[in-house]
Amino acid sequence: MKKVKKSFDIIKEYKKSWEYLKESKNFIFIIIGIFVFFVLVGFVIPPPEFIYNEIMKFVEELFETTKDMSMSQLIGFIISNNTKSTFFGILLGMFFGIFPIISAISNGYLLGFVSALSVQNAGFSVLWKLLPHGIFELPAVFISLGLGLKLGTFIFKKEKMKHLKEYTINSFKVFFLVIVPLLIIAGIIEGTLMVLSK
Repeated sequence: MKKVKKSFDIIKEYKKSWEYLKESKNFIFIIIGIFVFFVLVGFVIPPPEFIYNEIMKFVEELFETTKDMSMSQLIGFIISNNTKSTFFGILLGMFFGIFPIISAISNGYLLGFVSALSVQNAGFSVLWKLLPHGIFELPAVFISLGLGLKLGTFIFKKEKMKHLKEYTINSFKVFFLVIVPLLIIAGIIEGTLMVLSK
């Protein structure tokens, strides 16, 4: 008797992904807490000169790379970059969850520092203009880093390989069904706003 192959039920898998997100909420909240704290640190405390120079160099290089792009190219560039960073945010979390924590610290500080510079140049009203850029992107980043942090805890479990496999499969289901759609929406909004504001 032939075995009947189970068809992929996207609605069922989507529900499972949200269930796994709920199970992982404490790890996501830890990442959000770290991120917000370092946003405030970056906003209030200016970096040492060598870090300031590196940040400004990064921002200038990013501007040079994207300044002549069309709207579709810019949207594709943003989605591609964010997809790669969130993918590795999960994958590299298996090394004791260190990478997600470092990523939350560095990205939080960078956002705080850039926000402080923007406020100095254009006043606090500029923060409202920056808000649409992060509505979909930041939740995607928080989810990926939170799942990466959880993935790193497999090392503390009795059945290590079982938990590593379970966490990895569930994390990448969330990546494809939840994170990537959020990043596509975020990329379209951000790319469109950047072109219109030129």
